[in-house]
Amino acid sequence: MIRTEPLRYDGPGGPFAGTISWDDSSVGPRPGVLVVHTVAGRTDAETRHAEALAALGYAALAVDLYGEAHIGAPLEEARALMNALNSDRPLLAARMRAGHEALKRHLAVDPSRTAAIGFCFGGKAVLDLARSGTDVKAVASFHGIFDPPPDADDSPISAAVLMLHGWEDPLAPPEAVEALAAELTRRGADWQILAFGHAGHSFTNPAADRRPEGFFHEPRAAARAWAAMERFLEETLG
Repeated sequence: MIRTEPLRYDGPGGPFAGTISWDDSSVGPRPGVLVVHTVAGRTDAETRHAEALAALGYAALAVDLYGEAHIGAPLEEARALMNALNSDRPLLAARMRAGHEALKRHLAVDPSRTAAIGFCFGGKAVLDLARSGTDVKAVASFHGIFDPPPDADDSPISAAVLMLHGWEDPLAPPEAVEALAAELTRRGADWQILAFGHAGHSFTNPAADRRPEGFFHEPRAAARAWAAMERFLEETLG
């Protein structure tokens, strides 16, 4: 049976309020996965993703990057919180590490086998977690943002990286894809970029309907991306 509980944890600017899901019919620790939210902050969508991962045999923590006081904030407030983290990438990485440490401390989790997946802004956040040198085994970014932190160097990235990208994404044009590939290559990462034709930003989100602006749901790409992530986590976490 899938069990979901609130998980409150500390970190810079916290406390933070996540939810953690796992199959409590299984005995012993299992690989752990962070699920990182979009600009909107942690919502029921991230908990549903965590529960889907729990059904696959993982323990999954839907993290909170904005702070407990901002759960359910209106979109404009959430956008301001995202912009503040975009302007302070060390703080973003520190909050990601706090969530990662909370995941590793949970009794259902094998702390030596962890990964992170993220959507949109969360896709940037999981990349920054890998860039920061944290001991995460793998990260998967769904329609993420690729720009590196201003102080990024060429230190090695030990995490495997999977980018699940809509080719028509206006927030990640082809030159950004090429720049990310060059960065990951310089830093020695085991990387893959899987691009989907006729897909834009937010292609996994059924509510996305701004096609003229490049923000729209593409169910075929969404299904293929999730399947690719499943194979990636099975390979990297065992």
